[in-house]
Amino acid sequence: MRSPYDVVISLLRTEKGTDLLPLNKYLFLVDKRANKIQIKESLEQIYKVKVAKVNTTVVSGKPKRVRYKSGRTADWKKAIVTLKKGHKIEVT
Repeated sequence: MRSPYDVVISLLRTEKGTDLLPLNKYLFLVDKRANKIQIKESLEQIYKVKVAKVNTTVVSGKPKRVRYKSGRTADWKKAIVTLKKGHKIEVT
């Protein structure tokens, strides 16, 4: 079994994520192979909160260029997590 810290990589601090805080929703960068059940269990273990719902999306990498070589950044997975009423994560 994988560690919860292998599934949930980090909390995303973005403008869109800040707009979702009043709705009790948080954005997380998660492992691309993780499913919703693994994400929910990992967050409940790490932050000691109750998760109501998990929505995930895979964000495509962007094309980049370094000097004369073209390439892409890696694809990554984002989870939008809704917590149950009365629970929250301290974002400092």
